[in-house]
Amino acid sequence: MQQVAENGGIGTVQEEQMDGQREFTEEEQQLAKFSRQVLAATEDVWTEVFHQMGRKYQPPTLVLFTNRVNSACGTASSAVGPFYCSGDQKLYIDLSFFTTMKKQLGADGDFSYAYVIAHEVGHHVENLLGILGQAHQQMSKTDKVSANKISVRLELLADYYAGVWAHYDDQEYNSLEAGDIEEAIDCAQKIGDNYLQKKAQGYVQPESFTHGTSAQRQKWLSLGIKRGDMNITTFGIPESEL
Repeated sequence: MQQVAENGGIGTVQEEQMDGQREFTEEEQQLAKFSRQVLAATEDVWTEVFHQMGRKYQPPTLVLFTNRVNSACGTASSAVGPFYCSGDQKLYIDLSFFTTMKKQLGADGDFSYAYVIAHEVGHHVENLLGILGQAHQQMSKTDKVSANKISVRLELLADYYAGVWAHYDDQEYNSLEAGDIEEAIDCAQKIGDNYLQKKAQGYVQPESFTHGTSAQRQKWLSLGIKRGDMNITTFGIPESEL
């Protein structure tokens, strides 16, 4: 993946480091720089996409942390992985997660990392469009299994939006290089609920899925990259079509 320049949209990206955190290692500093670049690239794309929809895009705040962090959604440790909190519209990334992706899951490469960031930005897009709030309301009024199914739709839509970003970023900057899409598809396969459960416990429990299967995550990411159509959604369609 060709990285965006340090200038351009990077000046409008907000970033916070939490007090009391240890200093980033040299590798983490490089990942921090890369994360800022990817976030700037998502801002460029979503600003234009929202403009085309007659809306104004408000970028999320990037919070880089180590070990543990406090958010409007509660305290989280690095074990949680990257997450988006709609309560403060911040995207939280413990940079050690990328090392975990590489060493424990075998998911590596710039575009794999970019996909992870773009997925969390996808949740921010859901929030700005009102989709996230509506889904959370529905989840609070139903049983756990049904709530998990709504969660899967949210996660797959965030995968789709990550693909939409890649679609337009490549269209504008010719940013995708040979092997990039394969990297991201491989990453999507290795963070599917069924893959992770099978790896951790030797069997799967579909009723406990909250992010979608490997095949579903690959499908929606690929569809976003191919189509870039904001009229496509994971909601309002039969479960069999996810």
